[in-house]
Amino acid sequence: MFDVKKVSVKIGDGEMVFETGKIAKQANGSIYASYAGSAIIATVCCGSAPSAPLDYVPLSVEYNEKYYAAGKIPGGFLKREARPKDKEILVSRLIDRPMRPLFDKAFGREIQIVPTAVSSDQTNQPDIIAINAASAAVMISDIPFAGPVGAVRIGLVDGKYVVNPTFQQTAQAELEIVVAGTRDGITMVEGGAKEVSEDIMLEAIATAQPVITALCDAQIELQKLAGKAKLPVMQIERNLSWLEPIRAAAYPLVQEKSFVKGKSNRYEALADVKAGIKIQFADVLAEDGKRPAEVDALFEDLEYEILRKSILDNGVRTDGRKVDEIRPITCEEGLLPMTHGSALFTRGETQSLAVTTLGTASDEQMFDTIDGEKSFSSFMLHYNFPPYSVGETGRLSTGRREIGHGHLAQRALQAIIPPKEKFPYTIRVVSEIMESNGSSSMASVCGGCLSLMDAGVPIKKPVAGIAMGLITEGEDYSRYVVLSDILGEEDHLGDMDFKVAGTEDGITAFQMDIKIAGVTPEIMRKALDQAKKGRLHILGIMTQSLPTYRPEISEYAPKILTIKVAEDKIGAVIGTGGKTIKAIAQQSGAEINIDDDGTVTIYGRNSKSAQTAKDLVQSIVEEPEVGRIY
Repeated sequence: MFDVKKVSVKIGDGEMVFETGKIAKQANGSIYASYAGSAIIATVCCGSAPSAPLDYVPLSVEYNEKYYAAGKIPGGFLKREARPKDKEILVSRLIDRPMRPLFDKAFGREIQIVPTAVSSDQTNQPDIIAINAASAAVMISDIPFAGPVGAVRIGLVDGKYVVNPTFQQTAQAELEIVVAGTRDGITMVEGGAKEVSEDIMLEAIATAQPVITALCDAQIELQKLAGKAKLPVMQIERNLSWLEPIRAAAYPLVQEKSFVKGKSNRYEALADVKAGIKIQFADVLAEDGKRPAEVDALFEDLEYEILRKSILDNGVRTDGRKVDEIRPITCEEGLLPMTHGSALFTRGETQSLAVTTLGTASDEQMFDTIDGEKSFSSFMLHYNFPPYSVGETGRLSTGRREIGHGHLAQRALQAIIPPKEKFPYTIRVVSEIMESNGSSSMASVCGGCLSLMDAGVPIKKPVAGIAMGLITEGEDYSRYVVLSDILGEEDHLGDMDFKVAGTEDGITAFQMDIKIAGVTPEIMRKALDQAKKGRLHILGIMTQSLPTYRPEISEYAPKILTIKVAEDKIGAVIGTGGKTIKAIAQQSGAEINIDDDGTVTIYGRNSKSAQTAKDLVQSIVEEPEVGRIY
């Protein structure tokens, strides 16, 4: 009944199996992929007919996890899976980013990839299976795709690189990154670390490449066994010779206005040039309704050509900076009077208003996933990108971009957050992007770090982040320039978006998206070294503004005190039916929590409230001393 085709590949300590022909056969492509006890069903479908030619790929990736995969029923009031969790959004982005550039815009049909986690052994992480399964599903489908894409997680555990580490190994790792790419080279890296060196990062990426190649080979083998004939892309041949006079007239004007100082001024100047050209050639454009859109595309091509040529030939960028020059930076702390900690970080035309709030254990964030038991987080970072930050109108919402950028910034700062034993507060940082022209996520790292210090959080050391870019020329990329602190245009028109955050001693977070295949180790080494210099420059400015964290937390923050009591005294503190501990809370106005090991945590509205509760607890548990009056 089923014509099942199957391939497998050895990855790390397990075997990844790709199977097709049994499940979801009405989809354009369907894969059942498994690794040990974890499994993914990945499907891909496309629209029935192409629409008008598009200048983007209408791709959506909807990774989702089913609680039954781990033998669980969803917690909370609703007992079915509802809107996507942050983790599902983050995995969807991991799948989207390396695959999107490999679809042909001329295909012109909506594409939807749906990887579903249907089995979880709570040991092996399903996201890596999902990335590979999604690529395999497209490979065997009739959708044109310049893949395959392979992905692997690399962890540095006890000094050794581990391929596809388990959940437990990942929790212990000094470095944990997801690396994706094609047979030609790495195209995406994302992860975090505990202040590792650039050499360790490069070695981890190099460890991933042969595994990615093996995964790609397995997908190619499956395509030979079960692949469908590919659908055609729209072949649109138009005579564009009429554009040559327009190009000749526009080129010197675009070249001049591309170097106007200031993002808004530059955009306005280029818009004026375009409008003038359209008026000048109005008769030509009126001959065909498609011509105005083709003039718009011409202007984008001219900007692409002029920007890259200026950087490669002269080392000059649109805002006049040198390739390794950082934009002017200003830092201001304690900006908001009633918050626990705040900072305004401005780098060029990118600005983050970061605010830190300190809370109690009851403010911790709970995660209920298929990965294991319910977990709690005492540190969170939320990123907001309102439309006014780029001078536009729009809805205030939290989209996938906000989730992704916030996660990257949180990962960058996580490594320097003190342990709960030393600082028993729940910490929330919010980055409000006030202006944006290049790498607001890295501005969130810098602003977030300063706001933590302003709040009196005893961080291990300051963290800064920087976004790097790349301009290349030639098929072998023998001619290239690495850019420090990229602008929005350089991100859009360049070949790489490479974000690195860390302390003066090492990297704490890393995200790289490459738009070209086969970036060499030499280019990556150059980018990492240049990023380190930029990071140290930013850290120097930050520490001049605020050398260390405040010695005391804000007077508006709750006061938390901890004491340790003998385990045989726990009952005395609690009292019959909780009578004693409730009386202490009522008398002091503080909240008291006592753990099984005798750790008593007191949360007071202010210092007096917390100290009163502490004194009452100590009066119950202390041993009488001879000669002391009670």
